[in-house]
Amino acid sequence: MTLEELVAGFRAVATASVADAVDKITGKTGFMDETMKPRINDKKIVGPAVTILEGPTDEFLPPQHALDAIDDSPAGSVICIAINGEKNVAVWGGLMTAGAVANKHEGAILDGGVRDITEIRRDYDFPVFARSVSPGTTLGRYRTYSANEPVKIAGVIVHPGDIVVADIDGVVIVPRQHAEAVLAMSTEIDARELEQAQLIISAGSLREGLAKYGRI
Repeated sequence: MTLEELVAGFRAVATASVADAVDKITGKTGFMDETMKPRINDKKIVGPAVTILEGPTDEFLPPQHALDAIDDSPAGSVICIAINGEKNVAVWGGLMTAGAVANKHEGAILDGGVRDITEIRRDYDFPVFARSVSPGTTLGRYRTYSANEPVKIAGVIVHPGDIVVADIDGVVIVPRQHAEAVLAMSTEIDARELEQAQLIISAGSLREGLAKYGRI
């Protein structure tokens, strides 16, 4: 299955179903913790992860790996920045958003803060999921260490090329090697839940729907 087919497929299924499928197929939790929230809008994002690692410094250095990734990554990428859960600085702002929009990226997943919220909402409506909102700069505090290596964000390991599925329900990381199986199971879960919901409504009984399908 091509990347384009996977992206289209995951866009059509519920994020909660994807989380359940990742649990069952990989035996590991694929969803990020509850601090990872949409900060700009309620758009769903689906795309391959591009990963950036940041760490402490006292030098005034630009986030070069992130800036390069925004310009160099394929359209449709999801820029994922890890900073060990540091909430009191912004690893993303208006200028990086402009670059991401110019390069037709899908969204950003941030293990830290985002700033320039008003500008991003007004000018770009670009989806950003972040642990926090902060006006503080990383300059003189943090720098980028590497790009496209495995990183940990909000409790989940993200590898370059993993499929990111995120909306107002949360953020799920689908390991690329399991993506087809996860998509197939997610589609099946969605179909069964639709049938179950219809039975509950027609029968006027939650208990009857649970008894037949065994899912809650």
